[in-house]
Amino acid sequence: MAEFNQSRQTTIRIIIGVVFAIILVRLMTLQLFSSKYAKLASDQAILRKVVYPSRGIIFDRKGKAILDNVTMYDLMVTPSQLKGIDTFSLCRILNIDTAEFKKRVLTSIIKNSRNRPSVFEPLLSAEKYAKVNENLFRFQPAFFLQERPIRSYPFKAAAHILGYVGEVDSSMLKRSNFFYQMGDFAGRSGLENSYEKILMGQRGIQYILRDNFNRPIGAYEKGEFDTASVAGRHLNTYIDIEVQQLAEKLMQGKVGSVVAIEPKTGGIIAMTSGPTYDPNELTGSDSRKNFSRLFLDPASPLLNRGMQGVYPPGSTFKPIDAFVALDEGLITPSFGYPCFGRYNPCGRPACEHHNAGHAANLSLAIANSCNSFFADVFRKAIDNKQYGDVEAGLMKWKEYMSGFGLGHKLGIDLPGEYAGYIPDTSRYNKVFRKGGWSSCTIASLGIGQGEIQVTPLQMANAVCMIANRGFYYTPHFVKSIEGETAEDTILNKYRRKITPLHIPDTSYQAVINGMEMVVTNGTARNAKIEGFTVCAKTGTVENYFKNKKQQNHSFFVAFAPKENPRIAICVVVENAGFGATWAAPIASLLMEKFLTDSIAGVARKAEIERISNVTIVPARIRYERQKRDSISRIKDSLIRI
Repeated sequence: MAEFNQSRQTTIRIIIGVVFAIILVRLMTLQLFSSKYAKLASDQAILRKVVYPSRGIIFDRKGKAILDNVTMYDLMVTPSQLKGIDTFSLCRILNIDTAEFKKRVLTSIIKNSRNRPSVFEPLLSAEKYAKVNENLFRFQPAFFLQERPIRSYPFKAAAHILGYVGEVDSSMLKRSNFFYQMGDFAGRSGLENSYEKILMGQRGIQYILRDNFNRPIGAYEKGEFDTASVAGRHLNTYIDIEVQQLAEKLMQGKVGSVVAIEPKTGGIIAMTSGPTYDPNELTGSDSRKNFSRLFLDPASPLLNRGMQGVYPPGSTFKPIDAFVALDEGLITPSFGYPCFGRYNPCGRPACEHHNAGHAANLSLAIANSCNSFFADVFRKAIDNKQYGDVEAGLMKWKEYMSGFGLGHKLGIDLPGEYAGYIPDTSRYNKVFRKGGWSSCTIASLGIGQGEIQVTPLQMANAVCMIANRGFYYTPHFVKSIEGETAEDTILNKYRRKITPLHIPDTSYQAVINGMEMVVTNGTARNAKIEGFTVCAKTGTVENYFKNKKQQNHSFFVAFAPKENPRIAICVVVENAGFGATWAAPIASLLMEKFLTDSIAGVARKAEIERISNVTIVPARIRYERQKRDSISRIKDSLIRI
């Protein structure tokens, strides 16, 4: 019996020894080789808080801040710490139901895991922030408030230029090789997007120690492991915010665009797209709702028509067309055409109220916008025997158009620029078959109609090239970057002079003289500016919707002064009729504002009010709005049923 008891004691000792050894090995593993529980303990005791930097400010040419930063707050959640939270009370404060609460938590887990903080509700309104902040102790440690600098726009202008800042999505995360984190904000359009790396700054990290009740009690290790945020750098631009505001006022109630450029630098003074919107609508707690409304508006207020709207240029194209024939030696400045209201060789296009005197030479033909003259000039260029046949002639003509910046992207410092379109032989061989077309078939190109598609930006840039007598700089907004160094190469391409064609000064002088006559005694006498010589060209662009002729687009290009050009401009007002009716007076007022920093005289100020109070809605937008309203009425009827 004694031997049995002795054996049992030995067995028990062995079992206890084995268990002790297992516990000892496990403790050694946890303490010496595994960081899992140390991390969990640290996560409970230390809050890792991202410190978002202030984005860089954008200034206009006179040093005015055209956007600024204000502070709002995101409500952050860490899903793994949600146990014991009074969900119902938080839902009542945020005005959401429990189903929405669960949906947001699940989204946070999917996007950012259970253990990392995610945005539960971004950019709290002032009212919600006050309520949440007052009751935050009840929802800790799962919830905390995160400071978020957001944009504000004191001038309520230049929305399409400046762009907006929004939360990064999964595609942006991948494109940036996960440089961003979920919850980060980044420039989504405009200059905010193009200069994101300059404006964004650098995130900081703050480690905050918490007590056993998860209340913050101070910096961890006296801030030794904290990293400070670095504010973004500022941008100085060529924008004149007062000219921009005036342009937006004049385009109120209209569809179209204004683009004004400084010829000697390529700096863009103003770029307006009508309709526009207050950029403050895409900041703050209502930004998503406002974006949806703007996105669904048939008038497309989010579209930057300055560089994304494409139109036939109409008669504003005629000075450009003249350069081809002049440079090829096919005409001289004294060349005239016997216009009697019809272009006889092709039976088109017609010139209303014209006679031979209106096209006695190039300058008069430009001043009086003679269709017959420029159709004939275009045909001479296309049928130039030097190039063998009409196909070679058209391709040579297209080379000239490309030299003036048409038919391709210019490279402006905004995302989303459209290239426009200049037709070539492949287009006509496809439509008419090879050998089935001639210069008569496409004579409408000579007056800026037909298949040509240009953007207002391209036409303003082409006018810069005329004003400079042969060169231009790539149009751009940003003049300099705060603390610019040799590593900041983003602006280099905008400082290079581009001289794509070598047309003699005599040709430029002849065209410019004609553009001056447009204003002195031609089709745009209402574009005069007291004390300045304005050179311009009107355009009345044919417009069709659903194969029905609509009111023409009003087109106008100009530069001033003649001998020392400081501003070149293109104005397009859709469905507004003659170029001189609306586009010309708008351009004249804007040029005067830029050149003199004011609008002189009661009559000129009254003209601003007259233009801004007129609403012109294109047929296609009326149609889309009617269709939208009909669909809404049908939906309402079905709901009632």
